[in-house]
Amino acid sequence: MARQLDSVTRDALVERVRFYRDLGLTEFYRRPVDLATEAAMETAAEESEPATIAAEQTTPVITTAETASTLEEQAIAPRKPISAPPLVTTAALAAADKTAALQLIRDDLGDCTRCALHKGRNKIVFADGDPNARLMFVGEGPGADEDAQGLPFVGRAGQLLNNMIAAMGLKREQVYIANVVKCRPPGNRTPEPDEANTCSPFLFRQIDVVRPQVLVALGATAATYLLGHRQPLAGLRGRVHAFRGMQLIVTYHPAFLLRDPRQKKEAWADLQIAMKELGLKAPKPASSS
Repeated sequence: MARQLDSVTRDALVERVRFYRDLGLTEFYRRPVDLATEAAMETAAEESEPATIAAEQTTPVITTAETASTLEEQAIAPRKPISAPPLVTTAALAAADKTAALQLIRDDLGDCTRCALHKGRNKIVFADGDPNARLMFVGEGPGADEDAQGLPFVGRAGQLLNNMIAAMGLKREQVYIANVVKCRPPGNRTPEPDEANTCSPFLFRQIDVVRPQVLVALGATAATYLLGHRQPLAGLRGRVHAFRGMQLIVTYHPAFLLRDPRQKKEAWADLQIAMKELGLKAPKPASSS
């Protein structure tokens, strides 16, 4: 005789299945989700007590559909807003669960050949850092060093990003780092719209698993594909953008700061906005003896 689930366990299972379904994941720990069983569980949960329905947010998300012609400065396709996945109302996922969910996304990505960037790559650069991080950085795409090592931001720009993270009072291992595209564009050029639109859904799934409190978009490409529209960086910096229940800060890409160090002061001002949102204070410099 099958054991009946108590209401608390059943509701927790329903919430968990909904969460992974919203991420587009139908397998977890290699066990398929029975969608018919899921539907029955949801119906039972709804009948047992009144459902609380939260208003869904609409966030512009880049998709592969309806690619438009070239916009000013570079071709970025405008996108229609779609409903963001519902937020998880239970306690935050344990770090082990997030690691497993991110691994499923990586497995889905596989040895990707979805766009032309795969032809020249050495390694796919998925992400690096803490799946349970409160702060996440999103860049444009891998460079030569990243392509060789399979990790984001490990070259000269990565060393500068590490210094920026340290200035915030954090360690690299405490944040999560990813890019809009996961293969190196030839000659480190800006990703083409079809390349970024093909790859960015994996980034959005990563963001929805990690669910950091604050996202920092590094450069115009990251800001464009996260916010869903192109706008000069000057018009995006210096303020907090609402993004899928999180706070989004826009600043300069470390590679740009290497070319124009005069802008480091402006980038630090942007990071201080992120620090304020996170309740962080900059570490005091060590006193010289």
